[in-house]
Amino acid sequence: MKYLLQQLKKRRLALALKQNDMMLRVGISRQQYQRLESKGNPRLDTLELIAKGLNSELMLIPKEKLSAVQEALERESSGLNEKTLELSPKSMKKTQEQQKKSLSEDPWKDLLGDE
Repeated sequence: MKYLLQQLKKRRLALALKQNDMMLRVGISRQQYQRLESKGNPRLDTLELIAKGLNSELMLIPKEKLSAVQEALERESSGLNEKTLELSPKSMKKTQEQQKKSLSEDPWKDLLGDE
């Protein structure tokens, strides 16, 4: 369970979201979300709701396929990191500000998979 909670936090941070933002995205107060992320034992329906709020999916991965999935995710992640490294600090800050502005204007954006 601890690994899953770490993944939730990592995904939230990757999306440049604060715990307080989760209230707008999934209807969970900051305190509830903070407790869940740090030491919670969420129900399956709560995990599904949070996954949607983080533009993610819950899935079971067979152990024999786990390393292949992790490799694919690392390749994708390192590709994104290379692009990020190409941006100047000023460009990165502007991109982060645009993401925050977009979320404040439309907190439901991409929540249901539409664009």
